[in-house]
Amino acid sequence: MTKPTKDNSTRRRFLKVAAAGAATAVAAPTVVRAQGPISMRWQSTWPSKDIFHEYALDYAKKVNDMTGGDLKIEVLPAGAVVPAFGLLDAVSKGVLDGGHGVLVYHYGKQTALALWGSGPGFAMDANMLLAWHRYGGGKELLEKLYASINANVVSFPYGPMPTQPFGWFKKPVAKVEDVKGLKFRTVGISIDVYSGMGAAVNALPGGEIVAAMDRGLLDAAEFNNATSDRVLGFPDVSKVCMLQSYHQNAEQFEIMFNKDKYAALPDKMKAIIANAVDAASADMSWKAIDRYSKDYVELQGKDNVKFYKTPDAILKRQLEIYDEVAKKKSAENPLFKEIVQSQIEFAKRATQWEQDTVVSRRMAYDHYFGANAAAKKL
Repeated sequence: MTKPTKDNSTRRRFLKVAAAGAATAVAAPTVVRAQGPISMRWQSTWPSKDIFHEYALDYAKKVNDMTGGDLKIEVLPAGAVVPAFGLLDAVSKGVLDGGHGVLVYHYGKQTALALWGSGPGFAMDANMLLAWHRYGGGKELLEKLYASINANVVSFPYGPMPTQPFGWFKKPVAKVEDVKGLKFRTVGISIDVYSGMGAAVNALPGGEIVAAMDRGLLDAAEFNNATSDRVLGFPDVSKVCMLQSYHQNAEQFEIMFNKDKYAALPDKMKAIIANAVDAASADMSWKAIDRYSKDYVELQGKDNVKFYKTPDAILKRQLEIYDEVAKKKSAENPLFKEIVQSQIEFAKRATQWEQDTVVSRRMAYDHYFGANAAAKKL
């Protein structure tokens, strides 16, 4: 019998270790179990019947579908977990994983947050304001703002809103003095603008406005658009709506995640979330044009609502008051001033380009649908 050498002994030990490793590698799949889908519980700041809540559901569905069900977002309506104005705190603390609302609802936390929705937008429309956010420095400023109030959130502004009505009243508003003394609902910097016109302002979530008007707690109010106003019941408490205003000329929605919950997601899911924001933003814009225009017709027909254009004197006064408010808040809040200056810089070139480039559609509208009604001859 051959006596084992040192080399043979070493070789046998190596083969045993290799065999054991191979066995482990083969056996591994039988003990590793696939993780289940990630679930998130969200809340919107809107009643379930409002089209705004529908927009929140639309976004969640896009994410759920695009991830193949690996991420499942459930969206509850306002009040299901916290009041509408409590969404930021709830998401920041992890009571909710995310939510859908508007930045102006956080006005009480940091007044500069309302610059993503209140005011004339320095002649920008809501889509241009989103352009500023994405490419003009707004995104970085928003992160800075949330850090200043220790908000543990990741925010995605999206969904440009058309210009909002001046408000619903008991009778047409002809001059600034007609607003004086009215118990009025609005939010954000618009609180200061309407207060500057003499109104007694009460900030309420959308779902509470009509009930307050019905009980006499409000004389007048503004919310957002023909569809929301109609389904929330505004025609039941008022038959006069004043269109066109600078108080919320450029606003958008906000998709918000708890920062820790978001950070724990795989990079692939984060990419889907970001791209779903863009997809939902475009889809929301198109849906709004279709639905708002239909309900605008229905409000005038079935609901007997009379619409009036807000007088230019009131619009001019809104701009003057907004400038006073912005100057005061800029002096009090360095972040407010920084954001205002950033918006003005972007707006100056963006709106000049728009004014010089985009043809006025009023002439085309009058041509096809005005007195001559060329559309009827085509």
